[in-house]
Amino acid sequence: MLLKLEDPRFFANLVGVISELVTEVKIRVNKDGMSLTAVDPATVAMVYFNIPPELFSEFQVEKEEVLGVNLGDLKNILRRSGIGGSLVIEKEDENLLRIGIRSKIKRDFTLALIDIEGEDKTMPEWEFKSVIKMDSQAFVDAIEDCLVVSDACSFIAQPNKFIIEAKGLHSSRIEFSSDEAEIYSDSSSARFSLEYLSKFIKGAKLSNRAEINFSDNHPMRLNFPTGKVMLSFVLAPRVEQED
Repeated sequence: MLLKLEDPRFFANLVGVISELVTEVKIRVNKDGMSLTAVDPATVAMVYFNIPPELFSEFQVEKEEVLGVNLGDLKNILRRSGIGGSLVIEKEDENLLRIGIRSKIKRDFTLALIDIEGEDKTMPEWEFKSVIKMDSQAFVDAIEDCLVVSDACSFIAQPNKFIIEAKGLHSSRIEFSSDEAEIYSDSSSARFSLEYLSKFIKGAKLSNRAEINFSDNHPMRLNFPTGKVMLSFVLAPRVEQED
């Protein structure tokens, strides 16, 4: 297996965002590209990404590889990549991954692969009552507004309106009309943990668009599409009485 990427910083940012949620993961590499699906230790959230093979400048895969990786260790190596240059990922043997950073100086690291128990996860396919497409920074700002006043927020969608609000001792309410967001919805609402959403929104550094999918008291899916790369998060609702 030999992979080469011409944009190491993008991959480094992707790993950095995912490492906020999970630490030890299985990265799958096959003819369809590189992908990951993992569930956080509390089994409240899930993360998924896929990089198709055409985005690699070199993509040599003879068979499917499943790489057990500690994302913290991988993130530390990828931090050494700067702007420009390229990243080469090669499986050296069953237990080692060679990571090369190619710029004016040739640098090589080895990362020990780990055994990860548990069944492979797949991203569930759901139909949602509400789909909101909007500028990712506007979504980030709304979540950060809610973090000031509470540890959970509600998503409320109507045909021409999307509201994010949080209530505690204090409150915050952010309302988007169809002028600021694409709203495909009847009426639905659900409440979610801001602790998890604050981790998810770091995906905005990879994409200027966010897609929020949810239904009444149902897990939500947050997508950050970046060209042909997809980064997605799933979060279970917080089912409790409003404060």
